[in-house]
Parts: sequence; structure tokens; C-alpha cells
Amino acid sequence: MTNRIEAIDNFLRLSHSIATAGQPTETQFSLIKAGGYQVVINLALRDSPNALPHEREIVEALGMQYVQIPVIWEMPTLTDLAHFFTVMQANVDQSVFVHCAANKRVSAFMYLYRLLQLGISDVEAKKDLHQIWVPNEVWQMFIQQAIAYYSSAIPPQP
Repeated sequence: MTNRIEAIDNFLRLSHSIATAGQPTETQFSLIKAGGYQVVINLALRDSPNALPHEREIVEALGMQYVQIPVIWEMPTLTDLAHFFTVMQANVDQSVFVHCAANKRVSAFMYLYRLLQLGISDVEAKKDLHQIWVPNEVWQMFIQQAIAYYSSAIPPQP
């Protein structure tokens, strides 16, 4: 085991302030803290493979904020995505580390966040998504549903 943040399963740095990965080990959270990350967002379920039962306590003991948005693998929802967008927007001035069990949920959510909220091009956002995986049928349908929903959403009037 190496003591580099890049050794975390499926680690991917998307910008100077956002990185994603699969499930870190308990000791790897120290590397995340040393990497300057202030917020950890976990999209996995508490009983996902390799989940740490006391992850919140581990992260908070290191002085980082912890947010868990448990996304069911076979059934991601627009509510989950909206919660994720809210948490990302609330921490736009922080360095954020987002993980799940294997960085598949996260890569899909980050693709949608970057595309729909940050205005990153589809080509660039998809390139990073595909570094991790090509979404299966369930996740491809969810991505299309989210794009359709956010594309048709009418912004509130001032």
C-alpha cells in the first residue's frame, strides 16, 4: 500500500478543488486531509462493499466535513441528484472529495453536475466519466432522465 492519494481505488482529480474515488480505507482519509480536502461526500450506502461503519467519525476527527447521500445502485433518483447539487453548490469555495464504493455513482453524478451546473462541455465531462466506466443501462437511463429534467426546468422568476 502506497501513501499517495492517487493510490485510492479509481482516484480521479477533476479540478484543483474536486477529486473523486472509490471507497478509501481508514488510513487513506488522512491522505485526503493532507491533500487539502475539506469536505468528504459519500454516495455509497452504509452497507456497500468495503464501507467503513464509522466513516463519519473518521472524517470528522480529521477536521473535515462529512456528508452522506446514500444512492441506491439500481435506483438513482433525481432527488438524490438534487441533494448532491445542493451540497456541491454549498461547498463551491471548499476542496471536495467525493466517493462511493467504486467511483461509478460518483462519476455519473459528477458528469451531470459539471454538465448541468458548471456548464462544462459534454465532450469534456464525458471523457472524465468514461475514464471510470461506461454507464450501464440503468445509469444511462438515469443520466438521460436528469438531462431532460434539468433542460426543461424553468428557472424561477425574480
